[in-house]
Amino acid sequence: MKTEIKTILEAVRVGEMTVDDAILALKKEPFEDIGYAKIDLHRGIRQGMPEAIYGAGKTAEQIIGIAEKVKLNGQNTILITRLSPETAEKIGTIYEMNYYAEAKVGIIGPIPCADGIGRIVVATGGTSDIPVAEEAALTAEVHGNEVVRLYDVGVAGLHRLLAHLDEIMSASVIIAIAGMEGALASVIGGLADCPVIAVPTSVGYGASFNGLSALLSMLNSCASGVSVVNIDNGFGAGYLASMINHMEAK
Repeated sequence: MKTEIKTILEAVRVGEMTVDDAILALKKEPFEDIGYAKIDLHRGIRQGMPEAIYGAGKTAEQIIGIAEKVKLNGQNTILITRLSPETAEKIGTIYEMNYYAEAKVGIIGPIPCADGIGRIVVATGGTSDIPVAEEAALTAEVHGNEVVRLYDVGVAGLHRLLAHLDEIMSASVIIAIAGMEGALASVIGGLADCPVIAVPTSVGYGASFNGLSALLSMLNSCASGVSVVNIDNGFGAGYLASMINHMEAK
């Protein structure tokens, strides 16, 4: 995946941009202060992926203001996470936005073509984990990845997971999402030859402690190659998976 700097330099090389214009593009302020937010305009340059908007706790007017500045900076696709239906409806009166209610994700602009080195598999233990999984999957897709969804393949019926060994064995990265005791990540970690990102969810009965049990199980996994993000953090998992799936840029 080309970073913004590589895109600018390539444009200079082929004569589509002058050296002076390239210098001006790189000299722009790294962030813009609009009072209630300091928008990180250089995140795409530093990390290869632009800043997303965390929607929880923000008003529709604040999100619209941030999106306006981001679009003026040349960002074509904007990802908004943890976005309530009410706020999404208000944003939709200003911007053409696809809203995914189950994941509470809004996407302004087109989802780009996949340009990663392989496919990202997103697997869930149960149907109740799908909202977190969709946040992860949509995040990965917005950042240019092909995503394969394997839902409700938890350890209570292990044959459901084993029926998808081809997808597991051919994945570039796997995101394993589960609540309850969080065993899915260890099982997949013992089968796959690629990095596994474990996401504990707050799904489960009392002793699951709103995802704490799954978090501790995943942290204590005996399978090698398993990393863990925070409880219900589908965005973090999708973002990390995308970084791994674009390592050819290094």
